[in-house]
Amino acid sequence: MTKDAWEGTVIKKSRGLLDGSSLYRRLTIRLDDGSITKIRVSRDLWVAVTVGDTLTKASARS
Repeated sequence: MTKDAWEGTVIKKSRGLLDGSSLYRRLTIRLDDGSITKIRVSRDLWVAVTVGDTLTKASARS
């Protein structure tokens, strides 16, 4: 697995007005190696996933 590819489980969903005007949606993901990362996602993805779902990000291809 490369650095830009990962697989993990959603452990938290959050959203907020960080700059006072734009609503940001974030998922907190526990990766397979045990580390935790936060990612910013679109509204559609944020609505579609629930805590406990597994997400996979494929490596970027040039």
